[in-house]
Amino acid sequence: MSPDSPSTPGFRLRALGDDDRAAYGELVHAAFNAWYWRHGWGRDYFPCTPADAAIFYDIYNDLTPGRSIAAVAADTGRLLGACFFHPRERHVSLGIMSVHPSYGGRGVGRALVNAIVDFTDQGGYAALRLVSSAMNMDSFSLYNRSGLVPVQAYHDMVIGVPPGGHTARHPARDRVRPATLADVSAMGALETEVSGIRRDLDYPYAIANPRDCLHADVCESVEGGLEGWMVGVRHPALNMLGPCVARTEEAAAALILAGLERYRGKAVLLLVPMDKRNLVQTLYGWGARNVETHLFQVRGEYQPFLGVSLPSFLPETG
Repeated sequence: MSPDSPSTPGFRLRALGDDDRAAYGELVHAAFNAWYWRHGWGRDYFPCTPADAAIFYDIYNDLTPGRSIAAVAADTGRLLGACFFHPRERHVSLGIMSVHPSYGGRGVGRALVNAIVDFTDQGGYAALRLVSSAMNMDSFSLYNRSGLVPVQAYHDMVIGVPPGGHTARHPARDRVRPATLADVSAMGALETEVSGIRRDLDYPYAIANPRDCLHADVCESVEGGLEGWMVGVRHPALNMLGPCVARTEEAAAALILAGLERYRGKAVLLLVPMDKRNLVQTLYGWGARNVETHLFQVRGEYQPFLGVSLPSFLPETG
């Protein structure tokens, strides 16, 4: 994709740059808060400041510099919409799609998705993947018309962690420890086994934590090696556990419990596969409540999950 793509009536497409960081934070903040308010959410989706929401630009651009597409007004240059996308070994993950609430219905979202579909096809990637809200029928239709098919449904679950920490216990908790760079190869091999994808850029980034808001844990198997791993983000813009990849629901539960220890006095979001009933019931027992549902959608090749996979929004995962 060239830095400047042909214009569409009223706007043109280009990549985001560092000069757009503040405007991108404002765009994400305004787009999500406005949509959820209109649809009865009752509070800000992002209760942080627009400046805090710029962390999405920072982390997305750290991982895949320049892999973004923005629509800017042809006359004023104002940022109307934007989306990062994340090329990995065999797939492309389509990131958070944001269109300014004042510019909906003008074809901005369609143009952004088309550009990313074209990039995926022209690059010879096996699939385009995304996770998006099941509540937003406009975005669902946009993605579905572009050939993305739902293959997995998730509970959006929130767990409040008391200031003194969570009192839950799990027998596999003692096998969870902080991840190190020595774990990176095994983390990639496990994700290939469970999910059919690999993201070798992402694992060391989460462990190194250059933005001081990520953490990564692994769950060791009793036979040796890794049974699962989990990344989490703690930031004013988002407190969330995931991505997580595990062979078993027990390992996923142990990783979640270990992750909750970092969010004392906070509420934490997780996207949990609806078909993993033991894990879902365990989380209900820990005080989780449902707040929304999301769909995992794929255009192209897809391997059904051979274990547990929890997606996330920061870092983006598909």
